[in-house]
Amino acid sequence: MDINSQTMAALASQIKQWGQELGFQQIGITDADLPEAEAHLHRWLNNNFHGEMDYMQRHGLKRSRPELLHPGTVRIISVRMDYQTEATATMQQQLDDPASAYISRYALGRDYHKLMRNRLQKLADKIQAEIGFHHPESMRAFVDSAPVLEKALAEKAGLGWIGKHSNVINRKAGSWFFLGELFTNLPLPVDSPATAHCGQCRACLDICPTQAIVAPYQVDARRCVSYLTIELHGSIPEDLRPLIGNRIYGCDDCQIICPWNRFSKPSGEQDFHPRHRLNTRQLLEVFAWTETEFLAKTEGSAIRRIGHQRWLRNIAVALGNAPPSAIIIEALKPMLDHDSDMVREHVRWALAQHSSAV
Repeated sequence: MDINSQTMAALASQIKQWGQELGFQQIGITDADLPEAEAHLHRWLNNNFHGEMDYMQRHGLKRSRPELLHPGTVRIISVRMDYQTEATATMQQQLDDPASAYISRYALGRDYHKLMRNRLQKLADKIQAEIGFHHPESMRAFVDSAPVLEKALAEKAGLGWIGKHSNVINRKAGSWFFLGELFTNLPLPVDSPATAHCGQCRACLDICPTQAIVAPYQVDARRCVSYLTIELHGSIPEDLRPLIGNRIYGCDDCQIICPWNRFSKPSGEQDFHPRHRLNTRQLLEVFAWTETEFLAKTEGSAIRRIGHQRWLRNIAVALGNAPPSAIIIEALKPMLDHDSDMVREHVRWALAQHSSAV
């Protein structure tokens, strides 16, 4: 397949137009060379900052060397899709209400993995149709479901820079967006990498409720609320429970505080809008859900992955952090007979917080 550089430049321009037509807000192209990101990953793993996320080291060099994950890869098409649907003030208001059940905003709507992967596949189909060459192995789409250094690739493709909180920030769009990638063997022209613009700001480090951002650009996942409420399968460390507040699935504090998010724009993607009033629920409401109700209310959502037991675990911690209340105590007591040891342990802790406050 002999395709000259002029043809590749025209194709790259066309890819960006198609990408926007498919609902991506930005598309960038980069090569597969990630030596600095690879070194950063190894330092992070050596510090055991990944906690129980064994998958972060399971695939060896495939995560930082795309050609090992998908042989023949010479370019990565990196895409951005915005997901924010409400104002920062609204989010902060819910965080400030200890009776509210705060859920990270990325998880309020439909699970983004399938939606973005389908759009990326449509983009791949358009590219292959344009060049008159179709082979399933010539391109592969990824959306946070394989060993891919998506943030490093996005930064190198010009979509934004990796901020001190480890999220990608765009000067014109903030950080409320998902990332996806198309690995390809096409020698497309690459875009210029994004430059960093955090400056002396350390708002994200200071606001982190558990001080998980241990230094600029270094996050100890073992302390991160998102890790504790989503990735961690067992008991949440007792010393961190009071710091979690009313966050029952993930955490957005470092994004809410980031000054660059004043430039973020509401997403027009209807699938990302909140389902089942997940952005306005009260803790006692969601704690009362049976497993059947939990599965029904989280169908098609990223939340479902944690299962009902971890859902109850997280809410029990949040209820323990709420102001003393006889209503909360009465809601917690029946869960002392729950089948799960983990649920019972966190319920006992929550009850102890209320007992000690009386």
